[in-house]
Amino acid sequence: MPKIDISKLEARTSTNYPDAFRHVVEGREKTALGNVAGLTQFGVNLTRMKPGAASSLRHWHENEDEFVFILEGELTLVEDEGETVLKVGDCAGFKANVANGHHLVNKSDRDALYLEIGTRAPNERAHYPDVDLKFERDGKDVRILHKSGEPY
Repeated sequence: MPKIDISKLEARTSTNYPDAFRHVVEGREKTALGNVAGLTQFGVNLTRMKPGAASSLRHWHENEDEFVFILEGELTLVEDEGETVLKVGDCAGFKANVANGHHLVNKSDRDALYLEIGTRAPNERAHYPDVDLKFERDGKDVRILHKSGEPY
């Protein structure tokens, strides 16, 4: 596999969140390194977050493990048990089907950079404990839903 030239890759700032929730991730830029490498079993993102940005809404996955490793700056991990500051060299992992809503927030005054690694399960449900949102994927069919099951 040839070396990936990160400087030539475009970062993604888009989200699948409904309009009411998009502001939470403004200032988040993801570069999909796993896609560039053609990986199919797990994903790898190099994610930059500007001050005030969050990685996502607080969530947990039924079928996908997640792992993050801080490369630059400082991020606050927010989960059910409270908040933990993560600095350069710190990491955190989230096992599939553990109902512990989590996300990262940049509460500092400078950009933060981290690696995000996760399973690519063909079937997935993500739960968002703080908002009326549910994500489902069955193969290539993706649904963004209210908790009642009604589509957005």
